[in-house]
Amino acid sequence: MKPHYKPIPSESKLFKVEFQETIKEFYYPWHYHPELELAYVLSGQGVRYVGNSIENFYQDDLVLLGSNLPHTWNTAEQEQPVTAIVIYLKEEFLDKTWMQSIEFEAIRRLLTNMSKGIKVDNAVALQLKQKFFELLKANSFEKLMILLGILQDLAYNNASRYLCEQEFICDLNYTDKARINEVYDYIQSNYCKPVTLAGIASKVNMSEEYFCRFFSNTMKKPFFEFLNEYKINRACKLLIETDKQVSEVCYSSGFESIPFFYRQFKKFKNCQPKSYRMNYQKVSELNLPEELTNGR
Repeated sequence: MKPHYKPIPSESKLFKVEFQETIKEFYYPWHYHPELELAYVLSGQGVRYVGNSIENFYQDDLVLLGSNLPHTWNTAEQEQPVTAIVIYLKEEFLDKTWMQSIEFEAIRRLLTNMSKGIKVDNAVALQLKQKFFELLKANSFEKLMILLGILQDLAYNNASRYLCEQEFICDLNYTDKARINEVYDYIQSNYCKPVTLAGIASKVNMSEEYFCRFFSNTMKKPFFEFLNEYKINRACKLLIETDKQVSEVCYSSGFESIPFFYRQFKKFKNCQPKSYRMNYQKVSELNLPEELTNGR
């Protein structure tokens, strides 16, 4: 058994469009499904796991996921419910008869690249937002036309990036899938405390050596690299949402050394914390409604 299988029932043999408006609907343990997925977050925030990628997500987050690519969204630390429009493309949608034709060349390339997970730039997501809403009200034929338009726009969009450096192939039995979810939960609850290899290994009933091999083989990166990446994303959240000094952000994110924090931040975000905050503020101001910017 692979990571938790999530069935996607649908009347259509080609695709399904869902409006998800509760944490229960949106958050599902680390799972996979054969359907390709386009997930547009309308409101809320949390942590997004795709393959071995771990990032914060916010409103207008749009990601594209390939078939059987393990993923989950965690929203445990916020009160605001997450709402999202999610599109599932069924295996029949990829029918070779029409998807191999020249008309679908760009879309076919996009769907293939989704195996690595794709994060679409927020500006592009905002341009497509209305089309996602239109999908909810359109009849069956109109939905197909709107969907093809969205895919065509995404296929010619260069403002995106891969979430996984390589195709993430994961073949876990039920016990190992449960262990990965246990690791996620442990990190989320203990990242501000000293996390030891002995502690996390015992949590999933493994020896330290076996856990290291298991985690590296499964997530394609060492455990402590994964943990530090999680902490850096927590730091990014604090830099965006608070006015805390960088030193406060460092300790509140679970780091015990400021120089080490700076090195890890540079490693994962390719900039310094203050630059990250300033760049985010600049982008946010560009996205403010005109009446707000004129009132400053």
